[in-house]
Amino acid sequence: MAVDRIFKDEASEEKGERARMASFIGAMAIADLVKTTLGPKGMDKILQSTGRGREVTVTNDGATILKSLHIDNPAAKVLVDISKVQDDEVGDGTTSVVVLAGELLREAEKLVAAKIHPMTIISGYRMAAECARNALLHKVIDNKEDAEKFKSDLMKIAMTTLSSKILSQDKEHFAKLAVDAVIRLKGSTNLESIQIIKKPGGSLKESFLDEGFILDKKIGIGQPKRIENAKILVANTAMDTDKVKIYGARVRVDSMSRVAEIETAEKEKMKEKVQKIIAHGINCFVNRQLIYNFPEELFADAGILAIEHADFDGIERLALVTGGEIASTFDNPESVKLGHCKLIEEIMIGEDKLIHFSGVELGEACTIVLRGASHHVLDEAERSLHDALCVLSQTVNDSRVLLGGGWPEMVMAKDVDELAQKTPGKKSHAIEAFSRALVAIPTIIADNAGLDSAELVAQLRAEHQKEGCTAGIDVISGSVGDVAQLGISESFKVKQAVLLSATEAAEMILRVDEIITCAPRKRENRM
Repeated sequence: MAVDRIFKDEASEEKGERARMASFIGAMAIADLVKTTLGPKGMDKILQSTGRGREVTVTNDGATILKSLHIDNPAAKVLVDISKVQDDEVGDGTTSVVVLAGELLREAEKLVAAKIHPMTIISGYRMAAECARNALLHKVIDNKEDAEKFKSDLMKIAMTTLSSKILSQDKEHFAKLAVDAVIRLKGSTNLESIQIIKKPGGSLKESFLDEGFILDKKIGIGQPKRIENAKILVANTAMDTDKVKIYGARVRVDSMSRVAEIETAEKEKMKEKVQKIIAHGINCFVNRQLIYNFPEELFADAGILAIEHADFDGIERLALVTGGEIASTFDNPESVKLGHCKLIEEIMIGEDKLIHFSGVELGEACTIVLRGASHHVLDEAERSLHDALCVLSQTVNDSRVLLGGGWPEMVMAKDVDELAQKTPGKKSHAIEAFSRALVAIPTIIADNAGLDSAELVAQLRAEHQKEGCTAGIDVISGSVGDVAQLGISESFKVKQAVLLSATEAAEMILRVDEIITCAPRKRENRM
């Protein structure tokens, strides 16, 4: 007797051909969705949330778009994940990785239809990916030894990364900001010490890089506006106990004079605490919590600058940058590590007053102040700049550089094609398909720019048959151009991550032959 059902009522399963169809179609749909944001002429998407504020995000960063989508298709979720990982790992190439995986699956679908087993396709893809990576390794340029050349490489990479983003109009200005910020990091990939402050108003061109640290706070009343050779105590402690505030406690007194006594005692307590803090020999006190007017007055009398309510992010960063530690008890001043900086002063950006710490301990620290027309523009500018900073900090560590503009894809495709011709058996079809998927990237770049992609890619392929060719697609003039002269460069690390992640994701989806959706849990009627 055959078992009809194993699963619960609402559970569904898709088997064999249908499961594969569902996963292919889902993955290709996601790839087609972000495809139009690829390349210098890529368009942006508006994402509107269904939340309370109906918030609107305008972006063309693949990872941001996919993160915001609620997707039902399981295979599509795999692609969303790889773009997230790409974003965390190297920062850029989030769209390329999804598009490449989508193209690999599109090719695989044709092969499966031609009765080639998915495992054969996978082993073919594996060989092809290895071959493509080696092709790139042979062509990398490494200028680590020559500081001048390396800096110009970084500038080119930054400009290439920014050219597909909102900052493309002032890409030289922003590339310079990003390169300066990253070179200060001296090779660490920790972007914590680069702070980005967004201030609406002005235009994007007015953004600037400031050495040191800017805290988005105002200086209190009657306190020094400028301090040289500051010793800073960064604290997280309550400075508001000069009023009776014992939670849930009741004090019964028999006369008003007793209340006054209690208040005086509280005041004395506060005064002692302030004395302890002043005993550290500081001239700037930054607190995460609020500071009442009485302690503020005491600090002002002592000529100490007191800053309250510095947000946690600001505090952490300030401690990191000035080389201090966050303190919450003040009994033994010798064990507290103070922060130092040369000068604290108040500056104006647009309408707002901010506090500027310059000459800080950590030379790597700097602040990029972004100006722009609206919050949406600023958010997108921050995302673009963050991408550029990530890519640059990765490149400083792994200084291998490739040309961009569809050149690496053509180089890989050429080698993969040669491998396909040498490989016997059905695998060769899969290897050939891999090379077609690689060529799809320059094709899409050209399509997005409204050019005749078939013509351009055919010309490119012919050019690449020559030795030492540096031809790629020049979307600005709409023809095949010399990418080396145009200064379009990409980081090897990004390209390698795109290639390997996309291949692995495609493999994973190819292996699927059944999709089982669990039955939703029923809610019991709680009456």
